[in-house]
Amino acid sequence: MAAVLIAILSFCLRLWNLGTPKGLVFDELYYVDGARDLLKYGVEVTGSGSEFIVHPPVGKWLIGIGIKLFGDNEFGWRFSVAVIGSLLILLVARVAMLLFRSRGFSTLASLLMALDGLQLVHSRTALLDLFLTFFVLLATLAWLKDRYWLSGILFGLALGTKWSAIYFLIAFALILVYRDYSTNQLGVKRFLLRITQLGITPLLVYISTWFGWFASPRGWDRHWAQTQAHSFIPNIVRSFWHYHAEILHFHTHLTSQHSYQANPWSWLVMGRPTSFYYETPKTCGASSCAQEVVALGTPFLWWLGTLAIFTVLGYWITSVIRKKPDKAAGIILVGIAAGYLPWFLFQKRTVFSFYAIVFEPFLILAVVYCAKVFLGDKPRARHRQLIVALITLAIAANFLYFLPLFNGSVLSYSDWYAHMWWPSWI
Repeated sequence: MAAVLIAILSFCLRLWNLGTPKGLVFDELYYVDGARDLLKYGVEVTGSGSEFIVHPPVGKWLIGIGIKLFGDNEFGWRFSVAVIGSLLILLVARVAMLLFRSRGFSTLASLLMALDGLQLVHSRTALLDLFLTFFVLLATLAWLKDRYWLSGILFGLALGTKWSAIYFLIAFALILVYRDYSTNQLGVKRFLLRITQLGITPLLVYISTWFGWFASPRGWDRHWAQTQAHSFIPNIVRSFWHYHAEILHFHTHLTSQHSYQANPWSWLVMGRPTSFYYETPKTCGASSCAQEVVALGTPFLWWLGTLAIFTVLGYWITSVIRKKPDKAAGIILVGIAAGYLPWFLFQKRTVFSFYAIVFEPFLILAVVYCAKVFLGDKPRARHRQLIVALITLAIAANFLYFLPLFNGSVLSYSDWYAHMWWPSWI
């Protein structure tokens, strides 16, 4: 019940002044335009011709739902992410309940998620990453409940939002196969079942998300295969494969410089947060003004989360050495590894710290795990409960301090500058 109340209050915060900033913010330029095209044509176009796009359509369809409900305006563009961001707070609480079997720790997980600035900014900006995070965590929840068919479907929707979901799918599929193997259940039938559940099913769901491209003659390179040498493979399949080869080439060769690009080494400590919007309004009661939306995780939470990750890793290694693997620690580490470590392989690619949103739920769970370990048995935990409460209060205060930078409030320049704790934040 507490998590529901937290989510409702958070939803109100996300809806408040959702139409600010005015106009398209950061990559909304691409995704809102894509949503408009999907609603009108079922496929993305440019002018009267086809348009090459590099992300699947699921997230843009979801943005389109908000446009359909509330119109082609700032509120309509961002409504769907506001809903998903609020649901994500409930979802992380549910995962925490499964891992820790405690309403208190479940509530703590939802509260920490609600107090994060990166999550709030994503919940007020029409980008794809929050949809990706939602489907990945929902697929994880289904996986934890042994509902592998449903998990496969949800991983397919995650892939249909952004390709980076593939790392989570591979990780959880391998864990499941290893579990079957270690318990002597991995026969041929069981292996084929797992391939179908977490291999074929996600693939079929992913392909189905491109239904607009298959149905419309205006899809980019829809008829490419007809200009190539004849093959026994159907032209539509060859064209679809060609399109994906071009998308892969784009993603692996994106090296253009950007002023807010950030190496993954700095993501956990918020070394270079991404500025989504910055303007200098003329009036704010001071001689100079500033208005910014910055994708900054609440610093106290992320710095604490960084320490928590290494703590969880230590407990997990210890449990493995003792031949009693800690399931909760393992799931947390898998989620962080799948969402974070692959980016280190792309040192030349243009990447941004706001990509960290996809593994943030697992970072939150790492903090909750450490709180659980710290509190220990209830009879001895009262003084420790106070410490956990004070830390949570400090995170809440830190969140409120940076709130003007999360919701795009107008500040005096001196007040804005006081929020720039590190030179790399400017």
